[in-house]
Amino acid sequence: MIEQTYTVQGMTCAHCAGAVSREVRRIDGVEAVAVDVEGGHVTITSATELPDAAVAAAVDEAGYTLVAGR
Repeated sequence: MIEQTYTVQGMTCAHCAGAVSREVRRIDGVEAVAVDVEGGHVTITSATELPDAAVAAAVDEAGYTLVAGR
């Protein structure tokens, strides 16, 4: 399993976390998603390394901005 952590801009509440989590879970290979709203981070566990572009597109679809990997 691979764990990747990203910084996401604009999340402020549990609804934000749910929206981001739902969209990221749609990426093929994602096993788990953990969202830290206070820290502005999303940690994704997957079978293989995910392309940053796929994660950025999912976060964008949820209405937020992927700032950077960590």
